[in-house]
Amino acid sequence: MPYSNIEKLLKILEETKRFYDFEKIKRAYTFAAEMHEGQYRVSGEPYILHPVAVAQIVAQLGMDTDSICAALLHDTVEDCGIGLQVIVQNFGSEVGMLVDGLTKLVHIPFEDKEEEHMENLRKMFLAMSKDVRVIFIKLCDRLHNMRTLSVKNDQKRRKTALETMQVYAPLAHRLGIQRIKQELENLALSYLDPIGYAEVKGDIEVKYGENRDFIFSIKKQITDKMQENGFTFELDGRVKSVYSIYRKMFNQNKSLDEIYDFYAVRIITNTELECYTVLGIIHDTFKSIPGRFKDYISTPKPNLYQSLHTTVIGREGIPFEVQIRTRKMHEIAEYGVTAHWKYKSGEKGKEDIDRRLEWVAKLVETEDDTRDPDEFMRALKVDIFQDEVFVFTPKGDVINLPQGATLVDFAYAIHSQVGNRMVGGKINGSIAPIDRCPQNGDIVEILTSNTSKGPSRDWLSMVKTGEARNKIRQWFKKEKRTENIAVGKTEVDREMKRYGRPYTPAQRDEICYNISSRMGYQQADDLYNALGYGGITLTKIGTKLRDEFDRIIKPTTPELPIPETQIPVRPHKKNFSGVIVDGVDGCQVKFAKCCNPLPGDSIVGFITKGFGISIHKRDCPNVGELSAKEDNRERFVSAYWDAEATQSKQGSENLYEAHLQIFAENDMMLLANITRALADMKVTLHQINTQNKDGDMILNLTIGCKNTDHFKSIISRVKTIDKVNDVKRGYA
Repeated sequence: MPYSNIEKLLKILEETKRFYDFEKIKRAYTFAAEMHEGQYRVSGEPYILHPVAVAQIVAQLGMDTDSICAALLHDTVEDCGIGLQVIVQNFGSEVGMLVDGLTKLVHIPFEDKEEEHMENLRKMFLAMSKDVRVIFIKLCDRLHNMRTLSVKNDQKRRKTALETMQVYAPLAHRLGIQRIKQELENLALSYLDPIGYAEVKGDIEVKYGENRDFIFSIKKQITDKMQENGFTFELDGRVKSVYSIYRKMFNQNKSLDEIYDFYAVRIITNTELECYTVLGIIHDTFKSIPGRFKDYISTPKPNLYQSLHTTVIGREGIPFEVQIRTRKMHEIAEYGVTAHWKYKSGEKGKEDIDRRLEWVAKLVETEDDTRDPDEFMRALKVDIFQDEVFVFTPKGDVINLPQGATLVDFAYAIHSQVGNRMVGGKINGSIAPIDRCPQNGDIVEILTSNTSKGPSRDWLSMVKTGEARNKIRQWFKKEKRTENIAVGKTEVDREMKRYGRPYTPAQRDEICYNISSRMGYQQADDLYNALGYGGITLTKIGTKLRDEFDRIIKPTTPELPIPETQIPVRPHKKNFSGVIVDGVDGCQVKFAKCCNPLPGDSIVGFITKGFGISIHKRDCPNVGELSAKEDNRERFVSAYWDAEATQSKQGSENLYEAHLQIFAENDMMLLANITRALADMKVTLHQINTQNKDGDMILNLTIGCKNTDHFKSIISRVKTIDKVNDVKRGYA
C-alpha cells in the first residue's frame, strides 16, 4: 500500500532525531487505511486523512511510537467493528490500552444522553489516570476535529464547540499545553459567538495597526539593555489571543484600552538566577505598574508553568507585559506535561510525571462513588478548570485550592484525618469560621481534636472541591451506614407519599431493589445508603422511582361519587388560598415570605398577633425558632393543601411565589439566557436582583410557580444554562 498519506508524518518524526519504530508506524497506517477503506468524512475526504492528521499533531508534541500508532488506530474499534483484542495482537498491549481509552462506550445502553456523555468522560479520565498519553492523543484528535468543523451543520458545530470550550480547552490548560489550548479556545469561540469573535479580532487588528512599530521599539530597547549587561537570550513579542481579549472585554466588562497585557514580550534566559537579574533590569528600564508582578518560578502553577510576569509602561505610555523564563521553563509553558515526556526517560521520569498528575487520580477517586452526571461535571469545573489560589501551611508548604474553597477544603487537602478531626481554623494567626475562603498567600492552620465526632452533613454543601466532598461522604458511608439507610428510606418515603397511593414497607423495598439493580447496586440498602451519605440525589432517581411505583402499586378502583348533599361538612375548617387550616374560622391566611411554601411542601400554620395565620414550610428555620419558645407552641395549628383549590389556582395567572437562587460565573449573556429560558417555560418573573461574590454572580429571582414539581422542573432547566454552577430554592 502506498505511504503518500503519511510522508509528512514520517518527515516530522525524522526531523526530531529521536528513535521511532518506523516499521510499526507504517504497519499501523496500513491497518488503519484498510479498516477505514470506503469510509469518508462529511467533507467528502477519505476518512484515513483524519487519523493521519491527528498522528502528525501527536508527533509535533514529541510523543513516542506507541502514541503515534494509537493516534493512527484510535477510531478503528469504534467505527470499523473490530475487537480491541485485534489491536493488542497486532500492536501490543500498550497500544491496545491507549486505543481503548480513546474509544467511546458505544455498546452499552444508557437511559439518557447526559449519562452517556458523563460515562464516556469518566472512562477517558480513568484511562488517563493509568496513562496520560490517552489525553494527549484525545486533545490532538479534538484539535483536528475543530480545525475541520466548518463542514458540519450549525447544531453539531455549536455542540462540539461548547464541549471543547467547557472540557478540552481547560484540560489542555491544566496540562500546560498552551499551544493547543489557545487554538482550541479561538476555534471554539469563532463558532459559539462568531459576531463577538469577528468584532474583537477587528479591534485587535485596528489597535495593532495604530501601534505597529511598538513591539519592535520595545524589543530594541530590551535588546540593547540585555547586550549591555552581557546576557545571551532569546526575545519574542506578541499580541494577546482573540479569546483572551474577548474574555476580558465581555466577562470583565473591560474596554480594549483597559487590558494591560494586550502587548507582551517574552525573554528566555539560561538560568533561574538570570531570570531575577533580568527582572531588575526591566524594572530599571521601564516604570512598573504596582500589583501587576507575579512570581510563578518560586510558586509554580499546578500545570507546571513557571515564569516571572510583570507589567510595565513604555516611553509611549502604552502598558505591556514582560514574561521572563528559562529555556526549560519555556518548553514546559508551550508543551506542558508533554515536555517532561519528551525530555525525560526511564522510571524516574515516569515517577515525576505521575507525581505531577496526581490530580487526575484524585478526580477518578473523587467521582468513584457518584452516579450523578451533574455532580461529575461540577467536579470537572471546580477541581480541574477553575482558577487556583495558593495557600501556605504553618510549615511553609504550598497547598493549591480552587478559587472559593473553604478552610474545610484546605483541611481535607492536607489529609482526610485532618478534615475528619477538624474543629476550627486560623488564617494568618486569627481564628476564622470554617466556611471562610482563604486568599492567595494566606497562612492557614487547622485546629483538630481527637475527641471530634467527625464531619457534619452540613459540610457537604459548604465545601468546594470534589476531593473534600468525597472524603466527607466516605466517612459517612463507612461510619454511619445504619443512619444513612434510615435517612435514605425517609427520603424515599417522603417522595412516594406524594404519589397519593398507599404502599407497604415491603413494596417500597421491592421498588428500590429494582432501581438498585438498574444502577449497579447489590441491594436496596446500598441505594438507601447512597441517598443518605449523598452519593446520589433523589432528583436523579425520581423518574425511575415513579416508573417502578406505578408498575408495582396499582391504582385502587375508585368508589362511586357521593352525592353532593351527602358530603360531610368539616366543622371549623376553612379553605384559604388553597390551604385548609384546622380549628380556625374566618381568619386571614398568608404565606410566610421567609420560606414561600408551595403545594407539595409539608406545611404548618402559626397564629400571628394581628396579622392572621402565617403558613410556613415545616422545615422552615423560623418554625424551629418559634417552637423553641414554650409560649408559642399553642399558636401552631395543623394545615394542609386543599388539592381541589390548588388545582384551580394553578390554572390561573395568580400562581404561588417562589424564590430561586442562581450561582453562576460572571457572563454578560447570563441574564439574557436565564430570562429566555424562563420565557420558554412560560414562567412569570416577578423580581430579580444580582450580587457579585468573588468574581461570580448570585441571582435572586422571585417567580410564579404551580407546585414543588413545577419548581423542580424549573431548577432542572436553569441548571442546563451555560455558566450556571448551581441553583437552589432560596429564601427572601
